[in-house]
Amino acid sequence: MAESDHITHNWSGHFAFNAAATHYPRTIGEVQDLVRRSSKLRPIGIRHSFHDIADTSGDLVTLRRMDRRIDIDAANRTVTVDGGINYSELTPVLDAAGWALFNLASSPDFTVAGATSTATHGSGNKNPNLAASVAALEIVTASGELLRLKRGDADFNGAVVALGALGPTVSITLDLVPSFQMRQDVYHRLDFEQVVDNFDWLMGSAYSVSLFTHWNGDRVDQAFVKSLAGATMPAELLGGHPAPGECSPIWGGDPSGMTAQRGVPGPWFDRLTHARISTLPSSGNEVQAEYFIPRSDAPAALRAIKSIEAQLHPALLVSEIRTVAADEHWLSTTYHQDSVALHFAFHRVPELKAALEAAEAVLRPFAPRPHWGKLFELSGAEVMSRYERLGDFRALAGRCDPNGKFRNGFLERNVFGPA
Repeated sequence: MAESDHITHNWSGHFAFNAAATHYPRTIGEVQDLVRRSSKLRPIGIRHSFHDIADTSGDLVTLRRMDRRIDIDAANRTVTVDGGINYSELTPVLDAAGWALFNLASSPDFTVAGATSTATHGSGNKNPNLAASVAALEIVTASGELLRLKRGDADFNGAVVALGALGPTVSITLDLVPSFQMRQDVYHRLDFEQVVDNFDWLMGSAYSVSLFTHWNGDRVDQAFVKSLAGATMPAELLGGHPAPGECSPIWGGDPSGMTAQRGVPGPWFDRLTHARISTLPSSGNEVQAEYFIPRSDAPAALRAIKSIEAQLHPALLVSEIRTVAADEHWLSTTYHQDSVALHFAFHRVPELKAALEAAEAVLRPFAPRPHWGKLFELSGAEVMSRYERLGDFRALAGRCDPNGKFRNGFLERNVFGPA
């Protein structure tokens, strides 16, 4: 019998789950038994979602207490891991064995299954989101059976970014690359117009580039530039100059939890993320929203957001701008679309709703796809209209979960509702 207790709130503490119980299975067999017994169930990772995507009236299941599995296959350049592992547990082991993942998200503490199933991403014009590294996976479907899929199988591109709608993912095989060293440099106060006019060049000028700003005037506050070790950095970057010391993404914030900057070389897993292992990159008390639009529309979209900066200020903590390459996963926010990701961290204040609505209004001409795990005000019909393979995904979900055991209010509104 799987150990059981109860999770009550999401990461930021603002959303209360309605689940009757939370279960912590330790083996795949225990997951299968739990799924068979349960009438309603949702998988959950580290609770880094900001609405009801992981909620259920029945059982929550987290795989964080599963037996850890890190099986490196050097011949095929892959690693197979359990469904509960997070990147902070996995990446140092890979590096010690001479291997790496091609990219990471802002925090290393996201679970691999949670991050890939929601199309979570890092940055880089040539870097797709983290789901693109998945080579195979195993899912426990509603009957308790184990579904194994690998890249090239007919349903594979529908199963990787699946939002938990097919069942808990209990193992994942990831592509590996040889380990590498990186440096991170931060530039302050870039000229906004130069950034807009040279956006594609700027975001492709290093392995990974993230811009942080408060949308305040004619400057972009900071550029976090992550390059391969040995790269030569310019003395000036589009009007911006090297930061005088370590920096937080939040202007003037505490940088103690950040990965090393100022060009100090280090391992890939301690530079690609913003936060160091076991820390968070921002205040921890905010709520977040993020929208993906075609990268070719980035200049117009940036000017559109700048035009409403006064409407954002009452709620805005910080905004991050990244780029993500296209992929093949049906429900990915970057499906067949090289994208710019416009991220907003907001204070939990009454002005939040108005700020979200203002941002969505000016981005609507660019057909934004909201991040599945973050806040948005767009209607379900708008969200569903952005995904041309939605019908195929619904059919796949119908085969894996014919009675809707894994569905909830969020999925009914934004995935399974009438398009």
